[in-house]
This record gives sequence, structure tokens and C-alpha cells, in this order.
Amino acid sequence: MAGRPLRVAVVGAGWAGLACAVAAVEAGAQVTVFEASRGAGGRARTVADTTSALDNGQHILIGAYVDTLALMRRVGADPDALLLRLPLSLRFADGGGLALRRGPAMPALLHGVATARGWSWSERFALLRTALAWRLRGFRCDARLTVAELCASLPPRVIDELIEPLCVSALNTPIGDASAEVFLRVLRDALLSTSGGSDLLIPRADLDALLPAPALRWLAAHGARLNIGRRVRGIERTDAGWQVDEATFDRVVLACPAGEAARLVETHSKRWSDQARALRHEAIATVYARTEGVLARPMLALRGGPAQFVFDRGQLGGPAGLLAFVASAWQGEREALDAAVAAQAREQLGLAIEPVATLIDKRATFACTPGLSRPSKTIVDGLLACGDYLEGPYPATLEGAVRSGQAAATAALR
Repeated sequence: MAGRPLRVAVVGAGWAGLACAVAAVEAGAQVTVFEASRGAGGRARTVADTTSALDNGQHILIGAYVDTLALMRRVGADPDALLLRLPLSLRFADGGGLALRRGPAMPALLHGVATARGWSWSERFALLRTALAWRLRGFRCDARLTVAELCASLPPRVIDELIEPLCVSALNTPIGDASAEVFLRVLRDALLSTSGGSDLLIPRADLDALLPAPALRWLAAHGARLNIGRRVRGIERTDAGWQVDEATFDRVVLACPAGEAARLVETHSKRWSDQARALRHEAIATVYARTEGVLARPMLALRGGPAQFVFDRGQLGGPAGLLAFVASAWQGEREALDAAVAAQAREQLGLAIEPVATLIDKRATFACTPGLSRPSKTIVDGLLACGDYLEGPYPATLEGAVRSGQAAATAALR
């Protein structure tokens, strides 16, 4: 190994794998990337249907995603041009709901609560009392609590119009099942820590343009070997190192989904493999629909489900008249979803819509439940993993994936 760069295989080119590969190349490693799909990006990429290119789901970043934004800049993507930055807003089409203003975190929250439309003063004071109690406790709670149990004393309107949409968008888990401990950590670190941390960063370009495409160009320009569209058959330990199919490496980082990683490591660590397979997953569905109308804002909250939010792609650099309805933790069939979303659009937006593509990722995120045991990044010596499902303080997010990839690169090269 002396006198030559460390040979590192990264299996998977989602956001975690790309972050890992870039960090490893920057540290001087000779990197080879394997990706089973025909393109990079994993669960946040652009896919083609019969008529156009659509994202495989409507994603939102937030201002607290500092590592993701820094990685975008490092590979040549400009977040200021590619993302529309707006203060956190959970406004509904009828004008109700809460919206924060720009500025320091706590004053922005206080102003948002004070000006929440449709809320009584008793509902506002109840939220402020509860938020103050959370802060005095350091945003800590019993690890066994669900978000529903944590917020049981809050008025129904506050739960319906703030807690539930925040929980399902951040943890992609219904409040009755979601971890209160993780929810409070997200509130503390993302919403109440720094000025602008809660800002919504809404893509106004295809997801490929945010990271996957520029990262692949950067990696190719810096000497990484890219095997896109090639699924790894197996990994074996040899006297010379780790053999990935026919090639030999000093370190291997698995940046593929939990089930695929479990398949590849079963003979090396059955315990890790079983733990990865035991994760329960939640689906996210995105209904793309045509309409003659225009939303009052680029993004609006929706009541009652199944969709929690709707985005006007025409106001975000996409085709005019294209809406994207996002239904997190969806468990039904496509036809039922299309019908229910059409009813939401008619009743809450006053719009007739025609669904043109409904994309359902049944394994979009892990279910972020109380006391969840997640796999570690180190499987055995020289064989590591990265991804937003691994052990860590946060739910499944793009920022979690990026941080995990960078941490795996550091551990692999240590």
C-alpha cells in the first residue's frame, strides 16, 4: 500500500455515495464508483417518463443543510441559482396557517406564532408554553415517546396545522408512530438554532442538476472511475484486500439501499445484515398533475391528506400548469391516491387537475420510530457503509445522507 493511493470502492451513487466519493478523492484516494441504476442520485434524482423528465419525488432542502450546500458548491453547482429560498411557511390556500419571517430563529418563531392566521390566542399561547418547556428541557424527552404523546396537550388545530405537517415532512412517519426524541432534535438543530436554518430551499431545476450530474462530472474530471448501470454481484475478502466482482480494493464503502447492502455483507456480518433488513420503511408518493390554474405561492400546505403539500412547478422553473402533490407515509394504491388528490385540489385549491404521472417510492425512508436501532457505519475492518438509514441523530434526509457519506470516507481513509 505504501507508495500508491488507497484504492476505495464506493458501491452506490446516491447522495451519500457521491458525498463519500468526492471526499475520498479529495483526500487522495483512487476511487471507483459502482451504481446499479442507469443514473446517479438514488432516491433524489430525475427520471424519464413517456413524455418528459420528472423528478422521482418532490424534495425540499432547508437552510440548515450546510454540508449539502457546501458539497453542491464544491462540485460546481450553485445553490443560490438552483434553489428558491423562502422563510418556512405552512400556509394553506385559504390563507390560514403559520409562516415565519426572515431573521434570528426565536424572534422569527415568535412572530410566526403571533401572526398565525385562523388561530385563537389560546392556541398560540399553548404552543408558546409548550415550546418554552421543550427549550428549558434542552429539547430532550423520554426516548420511548411518540410525537403524538409528546404533543398530547396541544390544541387540535396546532397539531393539525403545524406539528403533523412538520413531523411527516421531516421524519416521514405519522405522529402516532414517530420518535419524539428525533422530532425535538430536528426542531432544535434545524428550526431554532441559527438564522435561516428553517428556510425552505425549493429546487427550481431538475434534481439531477443539484448534485448527481455535477458530482459525476467532478469525479470524472478528478480521475475517479465510474461504473454506472453495473450492479455489484458480490464482495469477498482476500489476502490482497477486498474483491468487488473482479476488481480488488483496500476499502469498500456500501452506499446502496439497506436491503442491497444486507445482501452484500451477509457472509461478512450476519448481525449487521439482519439489522439492516429489520428496518421498516415508509413510502412517499408524488402526483404530478396538469391544471389550468396557478397557485398563490410556489408551495402550499394541504389539509386532511393524503397529500400534505402541493408545489407549482411552473413557478419553480418547470412547465406552466404542472403541479406536484406530495403524500408522505402513503400506504394505499395509485388509483386511490390520484382520486383523493384530485378531491383535495378541487375542495382546497378550487382547481380541476389531471394526473399525468404518479410516482410511489415504497421504500423512500426508514420509519423513524421511538427507540429504533439502526446499523452502524463500520461493518467489519475495511468494509463500511453510508446512507441516511445508518445510526445517527437525524431522520432520513439528504443532509443525513451527505454527512454519512463524508463520515464514511473519513473512516475508510483513517
